[in-house]
Amino acid sequence: MQRRKFIQMVSAGGALFSCSGIPLWATASADRMKSRFEVTADVVVAGGGLGGFAATLAMLKSGFKVVLTEETDWIGGQITQQGVPPDEHQWIETHGAPQSYRDFRTAVRHYYRQHYPLKDEAKANAYLNPGNGSVSRLCHEPRVALSIMESLLAPYVSSGQLTLLLRCRISGADMQGDRIRALTGNSPYFQGDVILNARFFVDATELGDLLPLSRTEYVTGTESRNETGELHAPLEGNPQNNQAFTMCLAMDYEPDADHTIPKPRMYDHWRNYIPKLSPPWPGRLLDLHYANPKTLQPKKLAFDPNGTATGSLLNLWNYRRIIDHRQFGDGFYRGGISIMNWPQNDYMEGNLIDVSNDAFQHHVDRAKQLSLSMFYWLQTEAPTPEGKPGWKGLRLRGDVLGTHDGLAKYPYIRESRRIKAKFTVLEEHVGAEQRKMVTGKDEKLAADFFDSVGIGYYHIDLHPSNLGNNYIDFSSLPFQIPLGALLPERVENLLPANKNIGTTHITNGCYRLHPVEWSIGEAVGLLIVFSDAKQTVPAHVWENRQMLAEFQTFIRKHGIDTHWPS
Repeated sequence: MQRRKFIQMVSAGGALFSCSGIPLWATASADRMKSRFEVTADVVVAGGGLGGFAATLAMLKSGFKVVLTEETDWIGGQITQQGVPPDEHQWIETHGAPQSYRDFRTAVRHYYRQHYPLKDEAKANAYLNPGNGSVSRLCHEPRVALSIMESLLAPYVSSGQLTLLLRCRISGADMQGDRIRALTGNSPYFQGDVILNARFFVDATELGDLLPLSRTEYVTGTESRNETGELHAPLEGNPQNNQAFTMCLAMDYEPDADHTIPKPRMYDHWRNYIPKLSPPWPGRLLDLHYANPKTLQPKKLAFDPNGTATGSLLNLWNYRRIIDHRQFGDGFYRGGISIMNWPQNDYMEGNLIDVSNDAFQHHVDRAKQLSLSMFYWLQTEAPTPEGKPGWKGLRLRGDVLGTHDGLAKYPYIRESRRIKAKFTVLEEHVGAEQRKMVTGKDEKLAADFFDSVGIGYYHIDLHPSNLGNNYIDFSSLPFQIPLGALLPERVENLLPANKNIGTTHITNGCYRLHPVEWSIGEAVGLLIVFSDAKQTVPAHVWENRQMLAEFQTFIRKHGIDTHWPS
């Protein structure tokens, strides 16, 4: 948008809309076009992923004035901009996440019933799964999640209670002792900086970007076994050793068409690439096999975009399928839609944390080339039942992800900077094997935390790392989210709301998924509301047992479970 056109619009009292259709500014005027644009609110939330969204919504409902920034033009994080259908546990339909998260899941199903030509059987299914993907009980399109999340925020944007800054990246922090006074952001909509003033700040960015900017103490990568005493920790730690990230890709299939893309420029590199991992990866990455995460033995996979059964082998097409065309009216879809987020497009050649912007872009570009190379391999070389190489009818669907190239807007991040917290969750608290070593018996639940502010579950699932570790995947127990893990050691008015809480490299593996991130964000938002009402800082709530008990009662009234059922 040209600057003159922008000024004319905001001077006329209009609101600027992002490509997703939601206003960026509640109100606007010409004087905001000065080189130093300033906003003052009760809270600034940096990062519009699930944690940032849940924190923001909780505070808006309590009457707080909030600024929410997001680096891309879509809110929603891993469920929208990163293209990852929700990874959830087996009890998610009834418990194991806040009521607000389950309400969101209900809204997704209602959206399909209301707006899509579902067949009668699918429409009547209380547990409708639009994609019937095997990874989740609710595999759905990113745009549906985006529409629901935007609709929940829209009234607050309209009233001026929420200022939503899309395509805004935080670049600096103004500190006064152990407190943040303001953040500096950069947005293409303004020529100069955006100064964001508030009393509280939430780091819900995908990589914990506020931590180094605010000089908040943090850790990255792997801790050593001597540091944490964790059974599955390496003997030597390495802060540069992080889990692989992935550039997800959307595709559909038209059997009679030829949608073969031009050969990706790095195809020859990735076609012959064998990951250098320990224990070894079973051959070339672009193939239908991988290392079984639990045993690390070679395991075969299958691929058939018709969605047909492939015997005992996992059909990768069905794994993260977000549209199963058989559930919709005849002719509405020619074929299903699936997301490529597989072992074959995990990027293991570099790290995105604490690197220069040039290095960040370099690795993201190579990760995109990896995903496109895998797609091209499927189109041209993958085996088919007819014995002919390649599925030429596969088509990139960038429109599904809001892009032109078929790839997600942002990398799917599995590991972030992590605060040095008042309390750190260790494997002995949540890992099934080490928990048994601690207690001497087979436990049904993880450690009971006196300061629990939420619950969640996922097995400990670490993807291969950029410095050569293969999968680390083992059983965990249904766990709690301790408030102490949400509190930085020193900085008073900054709280984490993503993968940047007080976990280790190991325990991050079960705290990093969709419903847990939402749970963390909502707990953080309500902690700010409660702390403000008590005229104290969040850490004092944790330190005062009576106040802590009152806070736990407060969040339970808002639909957050603090303990698992027996």
